[in-house]
Amino acid sequence: MKRTLITAAIILCTLMSTKTHAQAKAVFFEIGGPGVASLNYDMRFTKSESGIGGRIGFGGFSVGTSGERTTAIFIPVGINYLLGKDEKHYFELGGGVTPVIVSDTYNGTSDNLTSTFGHLNIGYRVQPKEGGFFFRAAINPIFGKGFFWPYYGGISFGYKF
Repeated sequence: MKRTLITAAIILCTLMSTKTHAQAKAVFFEIGGPGVASLNYDMRFTKSESGIGGRIGFGGFSVGTSGERTTAIFIPVGINYLLGKDEKHYFELGGGVTPVIVSDTYNGTSDNLTSTFGHLNIGYRVQPKEGGFFFRAAINPIFGKGFFWPYYGGISFGYKF
C-alpha cells in the first residue's frame, strides 16, 4: 500500500514539474468518475489546446467508527483526446486504469486489499484558452474482473492554466 502511494506521488510530482510544451493544464475536483471523489491534474501532451493528453488523480473515502472503519483510496490514471474547434468547448474521449487500495479495520484486526479497474471516458469539457474556470461532465463506464457498469459518470470543477 505504501509503495503504491509513493509511486503515485512520484508520478504526480514528475508530471507537475516536467517542463513540456503543453499549453493546457488543469487541476480539478471530480465527483463520481474513476476516482469517486478525487483531486486531479490534467495536461495536453502537445502545444495544441486540443489533442492527446493525460490525467492522474488521488481520491477516496473513509466510513465507519474507530472500531470498524473501511478506507478506500483511488488513483485514476488515464489518457484522453480532446476534439474542438472554438478553443473552449471540447468533446473528450479517453480511457485508463484506476488502482484501488482498501483497508478494513474490525475490532483491532486490519485487512488490506488492492485491485484495479479500467475506465472509459466519453464527455464534454469547457476549457477556456486563456485559463480560468474548468468544467467536465462525462459518462465513465467502468469494468474489471467479473463486472461492467456502463452507466457510471462524474462531473468535475477546477481551474485551467
